[in-house]
Amino acid sequence: MSLPRPSPAQSENLDSAQGEFSSEERVQLLRLAHDSILSALAGREISFEAPTPHFAQPRGAFTSLYLFGQLKGCVGYVLPIGSVYRAVAETARAAAFEDARFYPVTADEAPHLQVELSILSPPEPIAPEAVEIGRHGLLISMAGRRGLLLPQVPIEHQWDRVSFLQQTCRKAGLPLDAWQRGATIEAFTAEVFGEKQSQRESD
Repeated sequence: MSLPRPSPAQSENLDSAQGEFSSEERVQLLRLAHDSILSALAGREISFEAPTPHFAQPRGAFTSLYLFGQLKGCVGYVLPIGSVYRAVAETARAAAFEDARFYPVTADEAPHLQVELSILSPPEPIAPEAVEIGRHGLLISMAGRRGLLLPQVPIEHQWDRVSFLQQTCRKAGLPLDAWQRGATIEAFTAEVFGEKQSQRESD
């Protein structure tokens, strides 16, 4: 199978985006996600060793997969347990085959997948009133439970700051007001890019 290539509209979006990763690096990481999935389906090995010092830096990362516009899998690492290169490769495979909410990706479906990557900064404590919609993702933990929502989630659902805090508590299996009752609140930023995003903006 050949790897999907970004369309001209997608490439333009990647070139114009601002962030830590260049347009070329973004294309490399998106292709890595596809290749990680395709290689698993084909039973072949690929190297997860970072090809550049930048890709060797530790980062948390989430990979979201979409099939014909519908979510097909989303798995990630909150904390930087390895290089960003390995994190993308591993979470892409996990999103394709290990997200229990969905059937595993098939060989017929794989060429049609669109990938969205979220590269995370390390989470840091934050006061509830300092949370900014569209900038921060949230990690709320209490009594051995932990819930995380990415920065793009409250925008997609049109939540305000309080709703975002409440829904992150819900994700953790905690009462909606746990953020007001001693839960640990941490925030992180995420550089989000991908084919789904590019396609949406080119419509």
